[in-house]
Amino acid sequence: MRLCSIASGSSGNCTYVGSDATHLLIDVGISGKRIEAGLQELGLTGAEVDGILITHEHSDHIAGLGVFCRKYDVPIYATKGTIQAILHSGGKNTPDAALFQEIQADKKLTIKDLTVSPMRISHDAAEPVAYRIGYEGKRVGICTDLGVYNDYTVECLKGLDAILLEANHDVNMLQVGPYPYYLKQRILGDKGHLSNENSGRLINRILHDRLKTVVLGHLSKENNLPQLAYEAVRLEITLGEGPYKADDFPIQVAKRSEISPVIEV
Repeated sequence: MRLCSIASGSSGNCTYVGSDATHLLIDVGISGKRIEAGLQELGLTGAEVDGILITHEHSDHIAGLGVFCRKYDVPIYATKGTIQAILHSGGKNTPDAALFQEIQADKKLTIKDLTVSPMRISHDAAEPVAYRIGYEGKRVGICTDLGVYNDYTVECLKGLDAILLEANHDVNMLQVGPYPYYLKQRILGDKGHLSNENSGRLINRILHDRLKTVVLGHLSKENNLPQLAYEAVRLEITLGEGPYKADDFPIQVAKRSEISPVIEV
């Protein structure tokens, strides 16, 4: 199974997870042209995509959905609330309603030889989810856009072989930055985004010997820096109460506007 970030950040998100036989995209918040360019770097075409898993309806996660699905008629998997929010929004990003397949948090589904397990997250969207995807005993997770985590989150993310986890902002950069007060409060709130430090604390609770790679994603362009996120998360892991140190695991930061290294599990 392979995990690869095609694009990750507050301006657009698209992640690939696949096996030799099955190819999935998690969110398509970039242009159709960029989606296809990313797939091409992976040796794939849009026609080979077996499904698109949508986390929620915000534009940085669905901006390319209408264009891509009109071209390829790919099945779209999303919760009932997310489907309704997308269909009610109208506009050019709205795909054919017949392409949607409703999913539920905590209810597994199978797409060819991959098992998909949606999980609830806390975000200011209609019915947002993160995803765990399994293949032959291996599991990867894609978990972004959550303001807080709890014991449920931790349990869902235990036992993964690789994870792409949000490290959205540096709290100080956000607080002194140019965003209006209401937007700062939204990002810092329970339905906002994980800070670098909280991302590191969550990682601390799910580390185990089999975890091969941690990818930090969904970094804010205005309120974070890749090196800052990397060092802050490493510090939280090293100073945490767990038995692991940051050097025990490869940590990489997903790139905003280009494909990131492919992770094989």
